[in-house]
Amino acid sequence: MSPMQMTIAEIKKKGFAALMRELGPVGYVRFMQQFVGRKGDYTRERAKWIDKVDLSDLDSKFGKRKVVTPH
Repeated sequence: MSPMQMTIAEIKKKGFAALMRELGPVGYVRFMQQFVGRKGDYTRERAKWIDKVDLSDLDSKFGKRKVVTPH
């Protein structure tokens, strides 16, 4: 049966099966996560809390970061 003759439900079912077959369970989930509807405006919400972060406070709370260079 051609895709033009299939219902949307049939197309979805075949598409999900193809993704699972080609990507496996982990790849399938990772692929599907890209299309999960998210609410809100991340950029605007991030601006509300990122401006409150003070790096000197973080340094005092967690200690100075130690830079490790490869030999």
